[in-house]
Amino acid sequence: MFDIALSELAQTFRNRSVLITSFFMPVAASAFFIWRREIFASLGHGFIAALVVFTIAAFGLYAGAVTSLAARRQNLFLKRLRSTSAGDAGILVGMVLPGTVLAVIQTTLVLVVLAVVTDRPSDLVLVVFGSLLVVAMMLGLGLATAGVTRSPEHAQVTTLPISLGVIAIVNWVAITGPEQLTALKRLLPGGAATELLTRAWDGGVPGGDVLLLVAPTLGWVAVSAALALKYFQWEPRR
Repeated sequence: MFDIALSELAQTFRNRSVLITSFFMPVAASAFFIWRREIFASLGHGFIAALVVFTIAAFGLYAGAVTSLAARRQNLFLKRLRSTSAGDAGILVGMVLPGTVLAVIQTTLVLVVLAVVTDRPSDLVLVVFGSLLVVAMMLGLGLATAGVTRSPEHAQVTTLPISLGVIAIVNWVAITGPEQLTALKRLLPGGAATELLTRAWDGGVPGGDVLLLVAPTLGWVAVSAALALKYFQWEPRR
């Protein structure tokens, strides 16, 4: 598993387009949000935190995982790995581990900078937990999307609906607040996680509300995992 992860990490750093689109651009966008934070002052710093987490997870981790897995399947690398002693789970973990670790590091660094230039989160534990839930959800959706993606070029099309969709949900939930259409917002992918992150950063979340916000996100983690099991393919798609 770790050999596969190291090999995938080396391949990632050799691919300039993946580095730029999946890693540099999300961080650059996050840096812009922090730099121009006065634009979002009325929404609270929690909005910036949620936007940063989802930007890196959607355009970095999710899009990068789909592109890499589609490329490795197309060149039969995944098929060759299945002929080795590595199990299916070990292969997939090894393939997505580098991108996941990089996304976590990027998110941590950007949130630390945000805390330094603005204020510290009211509930750091919930911010960390919510961020990890977002990473798990987007990773599962990445595996599922990779199953219906024919090539790395096709990934530019298949990843757009989910990437743009979750960012739209983050903005909708954060800008309009949880008071209107609360149930719908929490049931949408990323909606409950957005509310969890914004409230945990700006003022804390009462104990009774934690489960209401964590449960829908855990549900989407389970749904994304089920979709990944159903749609992921090892053979090249035609």
